[in-house]
Amino acid sequence: MSGEIKFKGTTILAIRRDGRVALAGDGQVTLGSTIVKKTAVKIRRMKGGEVLIGFAGSTADALTLFDKFEAKLDQYRGNITRAVVELAKDWRTDKILRRLEALLVAVDIEHSFIISGSGDVIEPEEGIAAIGSGGAFASVAAKMLLRHTDKSAKEIAMESLLAAAETCIYTNGEISLEEL
Repeated sequence: MSGEIKFKGTTILAIRRDGRVALAGDGQVTLGSTIVKKTAVKIRRMKGGEVLIGFAGSTADALTLFDKFEAKLDQYRGNITRAVVELAKDWRTDKILRRLEALLVAVDIEHSFIISGSGDVIEPEEGIAAIGSGGAFASVAAKMLLRHTDKSAKEIAMESLLAAAETCIYTNGEISLEEL
């Protein structure tokens, strides 16, 4: 619908290092050119805390996808790889789901995935998965920190999101962070 004001942007980042994985997300919600919330939580734990998931995009759409993903995790007994593939298939082919506007990052202790409504399931290289308007900024910061410091996954995730917040107008420094 043209002329419609849309909620914009966020940054979600997953980092793997030394057998740990951290998932972080900023808290800013923007409507048009106005910040309407600074402390939104865009990440959550699933499957008894063994899986972390974060979203960028429409909140209502992402929450619908969170529920669908959780059901897939249950259906496939916690097998995150199978659950993300089946979610992507449903998202791509279901008449209602394919209209949902969001991107997801899902991680467990062994795997990191980026999932999209166009059927993409990407397991990124280098232990970094980033989405949202500030994703590229956070990803570059994370790469440099992984290569040139001994910081933990949690520390890298935090610093990388703060770096993204300095550049991306749709990202702020109110960060939610979870670690496995």
